[in-house]
Amino acid sequence: MLRSIFPLALATLLPNAMLLAQAPFSSIAQVGHTAQCSCGEAVCGCEASYSDPTCGVSEPSSDCDSICDSGCDSMSGGAFSCLTSGKKGGCFSGGGEDPFSLFGCTPCGVTISGWTEIGYFTKGSDYRFNSRPNEVQLQQAWLTIDKAIDTSEGFDIGGRIDYIYGTDGPDTQAFGISNNHWDNSFDNGGDYGSAIPQAYVEMGYGDLSVKMGHFYTIIGWEVVQAPDNFFYSHAYTMYNSEPFTHTGALATLAVGDDTEVFGGYTLGWDSGFADNGDNFIGGVSTALCDNVNFTYATVFGRFVEETQERGYMQSVVFDVTLTENLQYIFQSDWLDTENASGAAVRESIGINQYWIYNINDCLAVGGRFEWWNNLDTSTGNKADVYDLTLGCNVKPHSNFIVRPEIRWDWDSDQLGVNENDAKSQATFGIDSIVLF
Repeated sequence: MLRSIFPLALATLLPNAMLLAQAPFSSIAQVGHTAQCSCGEAVCGCEASYSDPTCGVSEPSSDCDSICDSGCDSMSGGAFSCLTSGKKGGCFSGGGEDPFSLFGCTPCGVTISGWTEIGYFTKGSDYRFNSRPNEVQLQQAWLTIDKAIDTSEGFDIGGRIDYIYGTDGPDTQAFGISNNHWDNSFDNGGDYGSAIPQAYVEMGYGDLSVKMGHFYTIIGWEVVQAPDNFFYSHAYTMYNSEPFTHTGALATLAVGDDTEVFGGYTLGWDSGFADNGDNFIGGVSTALCDNVNFTYATVFGRFVEETQERGYMQSVVFDVTLTENLQYIFQSDWLDTENASGAAVRESIGINQYWIYNINDCLAVGGRFEWWNNLDTSTGNKADVYDLTLGCNVKPHSNFIVRPEIRWDWDSDQLGVNENDAKSQATFGIDSIVLF
């Protein structure tokens, strides 16, 4: 029933729809935290009554108040003054300016934005998104249309759709089923391709909201969207042990000012609008104290219909503000699945630790250390894989981020399946992100 209702609802919504503003430079996105309003630049249509325990209150832009208050009737005159809202500039030209938006604030709470990411990295491990070593590549050309819901005055409806083109496109398609449904056939060679990783309707009333459709997972801390990660490369855990997308329904309930509980039903892992299993998805995110946020998220049930893979997956994240400038994140993932005959399909456990220090509005430095223990089903052996990544984020302009890094990888099984592979390797990478 979900697959028959959703396309009609989405078609009705999109002419009015969609996008959340980008997170600020000093704020790293929390995957498990699904606030109604974003943590960064205010979204036209978001009211200041919702408090996000990880980043404070999201307030509406004063330039857009009159448009949002007057609703969809304000399609002329002052409505178009928002097309150039946001100051140009960055910390090298005064500091503190809002990012410039190419589309600005549109009527009815609809926001359109995106980014372009271009990257380069030296030859390294195959356990990451990066698929074309030693060459400059377009990794993400991203466009989002979003209408964030505002339930401060009762029921509201919104939604979101994301489109990506680049070498990261094939990695975020609905590849969980081998029938080329949804966006799984949107490849054009050379590791390039397109994807529609999110397309959902969201409805809310009071403290409860429900999204229905195709959306990103709540598992883990790193995400596919480049601007919301500190590092250019990804952790082994994120790429190999976690789902990317789900299709189904997910409800979020705000319990007080600092806790959210979420739960829902999805059609397996990494599927579009086709049956790839059935599983529960849910968890809780809460502020344990002023400086510590805790998130637990889980998925269990049938993950892949074709192989009858079923099992349990969980992610635990502690996000700790150690000082005004220093942030520490601890994440642990556990995945355990088997096929219909009871044979192990995937068994892995990992611990990721991140340290991020904001020197000023223009510069932040950070480190990531990961241990990932994974079962090789062909041999029955488990290998301990490690990575240490050191990098920085340079932001000379509010709309421009550069992320150089150096990464070391090593493991107990020589980073591969044969004894001729090196036991360790070093990789340099750098990318640039232009937001609009």
